[in-house]
Order: sequence, then structure tokens, then C-alpha cells
Amino acid sequence: MSDLRTNPIPRKVHHRDVLQNFWYFTCASSNLKAGAMQPVTLADQSILLGRTSQGEVFALRNLCPHRSTPLHHGKFDGKEVQCLYHGWKFGADGRCTHIPSLCGGQEHFGGNVKCWSYPCREAQGGIWVFIGNLPEDKLPPLPLVEGIGEVHPQIYCSVSYPLNGEHSAYTFFDPSHVAFVHSSPFIRRRSHTIRTKEKHFIPTGLGWRMKRHPAPKNNLLYRLFGKNVTTEITYLLPGVRIEHIQGEKYYAVGIATIAPVSDGETIIHQAFYWNFPYLGPVKGLLRYLIRHFLTEDRTYAFLQLEGLKQNQPFMLMGDADEQIRWFQQLRRAWLEGGSLPEGFVNPLKEATLHFRS
Repeated sequence: MSDLRTNPIPRKVHHRDVLQNFWYFTCASSNLKAGAMQPVTLADQSILLGRTSQGEVFALRNLCPHRSTPLHHGKFDGKEVQCLYHGWKFGADGRCTHIPSLCGGQEHFGGNVKCWSYPCREAQGGIWVFIGNLPEDKLPPLPLVEGIGEVHPQIYCSVSYPLNGEHSAYTFFDPSHVAFVHSSPFIRRRSHTIRTKEKHFIPTGLGWRMKRHPAPKNNLLYRLFGKNVTTEITYLLPGVRIEHIQGEKYYAVGIATIAPVSDGETIIHQAFYWNFPYLGPVKGLLRYLIRHFLTEDRTYAFLQLEGLKQNQPFMLMGDADEQIRWFQQLRRAWLEGGSLPEGFVNPLKEATLHFRS
């Protein structure tokens, strides 16, 4: 056992509040057309996403400040959202632009009316919403994929899990469940095929990274990338997993993110980018396989939910569960730092883990 192990965590109940002052992926760009609006729930908050006729995205609290009618039931002309109940109108920045019931001389009443707006950004084919209270000039950068530029994913899908954000994120860095949970329609993975692995990790920013290392030479899939194929995986708060496979000819990047809806539901968003010139005809098959993989985790999440309701503390064991401890440490460090970037100090150290998977 390495001397870089973390201290045992105090045992707590399984409820976890959503981490504040983070960007959360909400939907793929392709799911929100110009002149359209779409309600979403994030961190127990009802949010109205919209895209103006000029293509700009925005996010408002999905409640009219007048009488709390959800705005998504109203109309959107590509510029202003109109409440269904009394016809109040709001611009993309949330400012009230018109109150039909006001008579002459009463217009000043609506001058300071504003629907709460959320910072909203679009990049690399995804729409992100910021949950927190930082001013605009203090917002952190989006957790984007480095080195691929402003491109859209070739494949995107999302699956709802019946767990909170933290439990859903655990599947991103839980190596020992794969042989028991995951399969494919073509090749069945069985638990007796597990083998000992050694992986090297370093802390980075808001998380940690599995060091770039040569991809397994016996895997035919990696031969598609050309020679000298390497891979690395980065894990970040509040729940982001980025895997980057790089060869001399081609690359592929997968990014998975959590979007916590409530304490009992989380949306897992998964996007893949690549520069292969010939995978277009099989995108449908690849999308099916990715959704199949995510759905298997979802199926087991429902089974685990039965036990989580009993509120029994976790028993984390050995190096295979060390990354879960790291994630819990990072959460605590973020909260202890006031949920502010300047107050956060990454507590992790470089380490080598050994486990069977």
C-alpha cells in the first residue's frame, strides 16, 4: 500500500447538496433551435433555456415574477418571452419589457422588474449553465476539451440516473464494477477476466488525471489511431470525466458530465469527438453502443437505490475505491473553501494505484 493513501472519510448519510459556483452541462446545442425555448431542472431549480432568432443562448428562472407562472407555457418570438397568464414580456437578459395591464403614467412600475437570469454559455456543441452567485467577471472557464477547437460532437446522448450527482459521478472512476456490470451485444465481459492493473495519477486543477500512457497493444480498436497510441483520463469537480485517446494519425475524445436535477435524479451527458474521416456510416451503431453502456449503469443504479434507502454507510476497500475517496476529499475542500475558486486548495498528491478490474 502506497504511503500516499488518503485518510478514511467520516461516515455520513448519502444525501449530498449540489456543489455551487460550477458550470453544468444542460443540453446539446443541436437540441435547441433558433427561436425555441426548453425547460430544464438543474439543482432543484426550474430553468428556461432559450435561443434567440440571432442564435444567442440564454437561461432564465422558469417563473414569471408576477404570479409564478412557468414561462415555458407562454410564447417566444425569438426575442422576448411572453407569460401565458398576464402577457408580461421578458428579454433574453430577464428584464421586463412590457406589462399590458399598466395604464398611462404607471409604466414606471415595471422599470425595475427582472426575471432572474443565469450565466449561460455555448461551446463545443454544448450549452452550459452556471449555478452559483459569482459576478460575471469572476466566472470560471468552461470545462472544455483541450486541443480540438470549436467543434461539435459526432455523437451525443444523455441518460437519467435515479441518484444524486455525487453517486452518479462515482461510476466515472469506479474501475472494479466494469467486468460485472458492462457487456455489449457482441462480446460479453465476465468477472473471471479481471486482471491486475497499475495506474499512475497526478492532481490537476479541480481534480486529478490518470497519466498519459501507451494504449493496450492487444486491442484492435486502438490500431485505428495509427502508431504510438496513448490515452489519458481527467476527472474534475463537480463531476466531469474527459478521456483523450491520441495516435499519430487520429484522436478521439469522450467527455461525460453530471447535471444534478435533484437529490433523486441526475442526467448523465456523454459526447464524443474525433477526427476519423470514415466513421460517419457507423455513427448510429456507435451511438447505440454508448447508450447501451450508460443504460447498464442506469439499471444497476436502480438496484443500488434499494439499498441506499436503508442509509447504510459505505465500506470503501483498497486502491480500487481510492478515487472515490479522492472525489469526496475534493468536495470537502471545495465546501471548506467557501465554494469559491480562490478558497479551494487541491488536497490530492501524486499516487500509483494497484487494483484488479
